[in-house]
Amino acid sequence: MCLALSQVPSGRVVTYGGLAELAGLPRAARLVGQTLRKLPKDTRLPWHRVINAQGRISLPEPAAQRQITRLREEGVTPINGKVDLGHYGWPKPGEL
Repeated sequence: MCLALSQVPSGRVVTYGGLAELAGLPRAARLVGQTLRKLPKDTRLPWHRVINAQGRISLPEPAAQRQITRLREEGVTPINGKVDLGHYGWPKPGEL
């Protein structure tokens, strides 16, 4: 799963379910969330690029603000805590 997460490009987002599929674990979105919660605070993995299936930030404050800040630094523009999956979602057909 961490390998799949490391492949998500800067400026793009993936859903929990999408990351699970990329990791070869279809229908394991909750496992993705549990794994991300256990990452060390100083991880270099782009945890902030993972959002829910509706394109929303799922983290509680203050982590949600850290995620939004990191996404904005990469050019992703969340509006009211929601990211346009059609524009920023990864992968798009044919990208892999």
